[in-house]
Amino acid sequence: MRIRGFLLPAVAVATLLFTEHAEAQASRTWVSGLGDDANPCSRTAPCKTFPGAISKTAANGEINCIDSGGFGAVTITKSITINCENVLGGVLATVTNGIIINGAGIVVVLRGLDIDGTISGLNGIRFLNGSALHVQKCLVRGFQAAAPNGNGIIFAPTTANAELYVSDSFISSNNSGVQVQPSGAGSARVMLSNVRIENNVTVGFRAESTVAASIINATLTDSLVTGNGSNGVVSNAPAGTGASQVMIQRLTISFNGSNGLRGNGSNSTIRAADTVITANATGSNFVDGARFLSYGNNRIDGNTNNGPDPQTIGQK
Repeated sequence: MRIRGFLLPAVAVATLLFTEHAEAQASRTWVSGLGDDANPCSRTAPCKTFPGAISKTAANGEINCIDSGGFGAVTITKSITINCENVLGGVLATVTNGIIINGAGIVVVLRGLDIDGTISGLNGIRFLNGSALHVQKCLVRGFQAAAPNGNGIIFAPTTANAELYVSDSFISSNNSGVQVQPSGAGSARVMLSNVRIENNVTVGFRAESTVAASIINATLTDSLVTGNGSNGVVSNAPAGTGASQVMIQRLTISFNGSNGLRGNGSNSTIRAADTVITANATGSNFVDGARFLSYGNNRIDGNTNNGPDPQTIGQK
């Protein structure tokens, strides 16, 4: 390689190329509806799409939205934050996934996004591999592809102790709302707070243990699960699988077409505190050894069939 008439040795060439590559990775980048992916994604020369910006954003960096726009579906393979709070950060995903997270040990934060599947979308957010996913102030809607797709959020980690946090968000008008289903040796820790899961075609929230290694611990608090076509909250862990432990606190579960709460299998438990279950076809339905435990301060009333009373557990 020659620069101004000088021949550089191979080591110098490699160093120069590495430096050029490193300089292309910024810790903070920007997208705009008026941007261009040929730009460096700076504040004054923003990119147009998330895929364009993510290639120029360093690991553990942040992509910000200058203004409202449709910024495209994206696959994330490194720790990153996408922050579009206070503007409309649109992800239109027709016949595809909105956002895929798939990177060993990564932590991803999605904030202020409107992820729209326009009915034909596969999954709004699909988590395959990583350490943690934080979904904050997002709207995920319109993903109604046939199962096993059609999820607003599908959290299917392949490694142990992957974490999902969803807060201040709407999950609406998908085939199913939030599906937690670890695969292989995967296990999941899930926390939903101040989330509205409503008007999904089938299930609002489902924790599904399918193999012996898949352990799910989920907490849903201060949230509304309403108007879903079949079940509101489901915990499914038949004998021979790992376990599904779901804690619900200060939930309203209403107007679901089948069951407000549904438990299936001897390795499945739902614990409830300060929760109202009303106006569902059946309030609670627990089969094949599944357990429904109450702290004694819930209201199960006004369902077509309230279902059996839960076992009351005391304080120590």
